[in-house]
Order: sequence, then C-alpha cells, then structure tokens
Amino acid sequence: MGDVDGTILRALQVYPQASFRQLGEVAGISEQTAARCYQALRRAGVMRVVGIVRPAVRGHSEWVARVRCRPDRMEPLAASLARRRDVGFAYVVSGGAEIICIIRAPIGAGGDDVLLNALPTRASVIDVRIDLVLHAFDVGLPASRWTGFGGELSESARTLLISSATASPLPGDDEAGTGGEDVPDEPRENVRLGDDAPLVDALTQDGRLPHRELARICGWTVGRVRRRLRTLERSGALHYDVEILPERLGFGLSATLWLTVTPSAIDEVGAALAAHDEVAFAAAISGEHNLMVAVICRDTDDFYRYLRTRVASVAGILGYSVSIRVRRLKQNASLVVQGRLIQPV
Repeated sequence: MGDVDGTILRALQVYPQASFRQLGEVAGISEQTAARCYQALRRAGVMRVVGIVRPAVRGHSEWVARVRCRPDRMEPLAASLARRRDVGFAYVVSGGAEIICIIRAPIGAGGDDVLLNALPTRASVIDVRIDLVLHAFDVGLPASRWTGFGGELSESARTLLISSATASPLPGDDEAGTGGEDVPDEPRENVRLGDDAPLVDALTQDGRLPHRELARICGWTVGRVRRRLRTLERSGALHYDVEILPERLGFGLSATLWLTVTPSAIDEVGAALAAHDEVAFAAAISGEHNLMVAVICRDTDDFYRYLRTRVASVAGILGYSVSIRVRRLKQNASLVVQGRLIQPV
C-alpha cells in the first residue's frame, strides 16, 4: 500500500461517505484515480465501509467473551460464533484453543447465558469468561481508530472532511411533503428501529451505497431514505466503520492487552492509549482486568518497542497480560475468509 492509499483510508475514517472528488482533493489526485484506488482496496478484500447500528438502540450491551475449547473442536466452534449476527470482532489467540469475541446482548442475559445459543455444543467448551464493556474510549473519529498504516491527512483536509460529514444532508424534498423545511433531530433516547431492517441490512453490505440505490433496495422514495438516515446518523443510532485487514498492509502482529489500572486513573489511561496510532480499540471492562486494548504492530520488535516505550510511559498501569491474535474470524460486520474481508451471508 502506498501513501495515497493510506491517505484515502484515513480520509474515510473521518468521513466514510466522502465522495471520490473529496477523496481526490485530500490525497492530491484526480477523482477518477481516487475511485480506482478505493475500488482496488475493496475488491482485494483489504477494506470495507459498513453501517453499524449502536447496540443500545436494540437494548443491547457489549460483552467480551473468552472461550477456551478443546483443540479438536475449535474450528466448528469458531465458525459457528463468527456467523452469528450478534457476534463481532471474533479471533483465535495464541495456543489455538481460545476464541475472543464481542457479543451484543441485553444486560439481563449476562454470564454464560450470553453464549448459550451461540455454541454448537457445550461439550466443546472448557471454560468461558465474560466481561461487560463498561465504556469504549473515543478519540473523536466516527469510525475505526487505528491509523498506524500511515498516510497523511493535513489539518485543513481533516477540517474539510469533518465539515462535510456534519453538514445537513437533507435539502427540502417536496415529493415527501417536507416543503423544504428542516426536520429537528430526534433525541438519541427516543430513536427506535422500526421498519429499518432492509436499510440497515443494505448498509451492512456497503456503507457507501447511494441514496437512490438504497431507495431501490428498500422500495422507498429517495426522500424517505434521506430523512431516515439523517435521524439514525444524527442521533448516533447508526455509525459507519472502516474495516481494515492489517495483515494485508504489512502489519503482522495484533494483540489484546488486558490491563489492571488504578480506578482513579482509568479514564486518563484509557484516553491516552486510545490516542496511540497503534491502538484500534480501548475500553473499560468488568472483571479481573479493567481495561482492554487492541494493538496492531508490524512485527514482534515493533510490538516490544510499543510496550516498553508508549505503554510504559502511561502512569497508572499496575499490571498487564497479553493475548496474541493468530487468526481473525470476524471484523465487526465482515467475515475474514482466506485473508479477505467478505460480506456476511
């Protein structure tokens, strides 16, 4: 991947719906070249832009599950978990007999019951540890945070993209009877999914689908698609993720850090780590360790450098353990098959 591809990926992280013209402007290339770069990355299965519904809209919380299983039963168990719609970010860690995944389920379904229906046979499982995600640390990006792949995005380009992302997407639509009036944003706590299933499913396949194509898929008018997207996006019910396969970009070591942090410093430590280029995800969790951090590095030396310099410089960390990922199964909304991101069946 060259610098231009890196810049396009970083621009999409700021504004996943950026036009090819906008991507070309920030990368210093033509609109046509930007379109070719984007399509090449997507066709190669290196990246996907997908729409994701915030779990709380469905009354769900996120849980981190660590499932130790019999080595001879790991493959069917891994495949079963990865195919589930309520499971994301599933991967196998070193040793080959432990699967870590994020499960979306109501608070009342905590403990082993979260996984009860997800397991093909409980005889495959040796041990299950499940912790609640209490707070995910955000560094101001509307999508994935990992930026270690490189690319340059100037402050002016970032400002341009952010202003485009926050601009009202809805001109008046006489066909839908709005009369050109701006519709007030619906409070986040009032947003519910009604008949949005076809819209959400389409965006899970491709978060950059044009409004006209979404209207065709849903059997709606373009105006209705625009209004509903505005409500879901501005309330925070719907966001977009730029899924990336780091291994395809030359980053062969991914790990999860399980940190024990002084409770009074957890916000400060979580925010500091989330801002690191090497970090894809950081969250406060329940359980023995109170902070979970997903790290992506080029190799062992790069990871060791990160631990002894950047992590070591953050005050408040009392201890840690490490799980090395050996195989990705699912990247939020996409399955990982033969080193490619593919849309779920």
